[in-house]
Amino acid sequence: MILNNYLTMQRIRDLRSERLTPEIVFELHRRVTDGTLEKPDAAGRFRQADENIRVEDMEGTVFHEPPPAEELPGRLEAMCRFANGDEPQYFVHPVLRAIMLHFWLAYDHPFFDGNGRTARALFYWSMQRQDYQLFEFISISEILLRAPVRYAEAFLHTETDDNDLTYFILHQAEVIREAVKTLRDYLARKKTELQAASDCLRGMQDLNHRQQVLLAHALRERHTRYLIGAHQRSHNVTHQTARDDLFDLAERGLLSFSRAGRAYVFRAPGDLEDKLAKMAGSVAPMGNAASQKMKLPFKKEEMG
Repeated sequence: MILNNYLTMQRIRDLRSERLTPEIVFELHRRVTDGTLEKPDAAGRFRQADENIRVEDMEGTVFHEPPPAEELPGRLEAMCRFANGDEPQYFVHPVLRAIMLHFWLAYDHPFFDGNGRTARALFYWSMQRQDYQLFEFISISEILLRAPVRYAEAFLHTETDDNDLTYFILHQAEVIREAVKTLRDYLARKKTELQAASDCLRGMQDLNHRQQVLLAHALRERHTRYLIGAHQRSHNVTHQTARDDLFDLAERGLLSFSRAGRAYVFRAPGDLEDKLAKMAGSVAPMGNAASQKMKLPFKKEEMG
């Protein structure tokens, strides 16, 4: 599911300028449910009348019976018109529209399974289409998983009060607020960690300035690939000097590397901050580089 959600968000990025159609809804459903359904043939199609889909608890108490299967094509068309802003003929705030779209699909429950995941995917699509692009990095699912009862109650209160969406809107507004706060807290924490790691770099006198620049960049841009030739050009040094810089960092465990044809590709490990912090804490007063290094799985003369 995690991989499906990631790939779906990547696809939503491509679709954010598109008008919503039933075909796009089916595509999103296929993506979020790929390999997760008890009935694989149910992906990307409406539930059928004989599938008897209901929302109930573990004890069999029914909380919601969605509309009949024969109504689903018309209801989906109406939902797409609403999502695209064709209806109603008055202003609806973009965030409210996204929340209502989330509720609409979940209420109609058009699929055999995966309705909640698809509803959240539509929420993200709607937010990004209205240029709330930060929501690519905000997880409402994480907040919903913390308090699933509150989520269910918001649906139940809305349905039992003549479909008054106020309950669900207020709940989702609070979820959004918590999700934004979570992102801000994460960014503040990462900023502190990066600053601490940068401070560690400045204290490592046995790393030359080129290596410190590369590691500082790796802390900011985690998925960057580093090549000997690019490092050579960036610092206007010889190929051998650039090669020594990168393999020295690999010996210290601060970079990993692999072969791509005849070239070496270097990447920062996921725990780079931790490695830097540990090294900074164990650096000898005179910067004993030998005490910091790890053994490579081959001799230097074999490095190609």
